[in-house]
Amino acid sequence: SRPFTGDYAGDLLYATLLKYGLAEGQYDARPDDGLRLINCRITNAVRCVPPQNKPVAAEIATCRDYLAAEIAAMTRLKIVLALGRVAHESVLAALGRRRAATPFHHGAVHALDGLTLTDSYHCSRYNTQTRRLTPEMFNTVIADLRAQLNQPD
Repeated sequence: SRPFTGDYAGDLLYATLLKYGLAEGQYDARPDDGLRLINCRITNAVRCVPPQNKPVAAEIATCRDYLAAEIAAMTRLKIVLALGRVAHESVLAALGRRRAATPFHHGAVHALDGLTLTDSYHCSRYNTQTRRLTPEMFNTVIADLRAQLNQPD
């Protein structure tokens, strides 16, 4: 199934991807809604939804090999958008990078040997309701990411 479909985070995520041409169709929060991603792929750093939606270190580590395989399978991958610190740190670990050398910060863009890691706060209900992440903040990250994709190699 498509990550974040039917989840509150999917509302902001998919609306923003549609706005910036990274998806087409209609998002109706169900897998058969006809939404199609364009030149992007969504995967989870942690594949299960743990209690209180707070994965523990063991769960994150268990999913790391899956994430590393997903990244390796995308031979044309240029940019990774990490939604939250857990995703950011999971991507770094999957790539064999040190966290201290590449700290998470909303809106940060990290160059990693031909791959760009872009950070955003997770578009969860909690983050959007507390205004830690506003739609405008998320739009800015995706607009910047989209501009990076339009730059020649």
